[in-house]
Amino acid sequence: MLRASGEVVHAVWTRGVEETVDWVEKNAPGETLLFVDAPLVVNNESGQRLCEKQVGQRYWRSKVSANSTNTSKQLGGVTLRKRLEKLGWRYSDGCDGPPCTGRHLSECYPFTTIVGAPELGYDERPPYKRRPKSMRMPEFRKYRAAVCDELVRRVAKLSSVNPPLDLASHPETRALIERPSPIPGTEYKHREDLLDAALCAWTASVWVRWGEERCQVLGCDDSLLRNGLRATIIAPCKDEQRAGR
Repeated sequence: MLRASGEVVHAVWTRGVEETVDWVEKNAPGETLLFVDAPLVVNNESGQRLCEKQVGQRYWRSKVSANSTNTSKQLGGVTLRKRLEKLGWRYSDGCDGPPCTGRHLSECYPFTTIVGAPELGYDERPPYKRRPKSMRMPEFRKYRAAVCDELVRRVAKLSSVNPPLDLASHPETRALIERPSPIPGTEYKHREDLLDAALCAWTASVWVRWGEERCQVLGCDDSLLRNGLRATIIAPCKDEQRAGR
């Protein structure tokens, strides 16, 4: 949970939808924009959602694409959205810009933030998650730890940008800066998830502060709606990552 000042107010781990909903409700009683790294609206029975196709179309130069999501799969993000909607939250597809009041949730994708935010200085997706086919797993674990440490170093510098993200303002996120990335898989995944959560929160802050000046809404032209909801991903972008560039 991130304040507009850049202060990290809460940073924890939850397991499962119900525990996550409980945490959200406890910590976000007032006006809040919740960005989720998971499909929130899925209307297609097969193939990819349009917003996922557009990730590949617009960020391919940066080696970023998206997995395919459809209604044939178990969708925790959709369940999360429906549970929160029953508690008064509203889904915002972003097509009319950032919401001004109330409690809203939207979908984001940290990889697009990493390569789409010029402050982070990445032209290509850093391999802190997926193993290159040419690299053996023992070698990759050491390599990805070094790559992740470099990503943390760059994210730590966001404390001085507009809007800011101050990792040092909370003990859990400060540990990302102070401790090197672990090699074992379970411990590394724990660190990776917290870093992604920080990037999601900062992406929400960028969207509120800059809107379409610094972000694009992927899937806004999708005609496939269900219950009036359109599947979109809100993504920071550079000029060359926009449609037609």
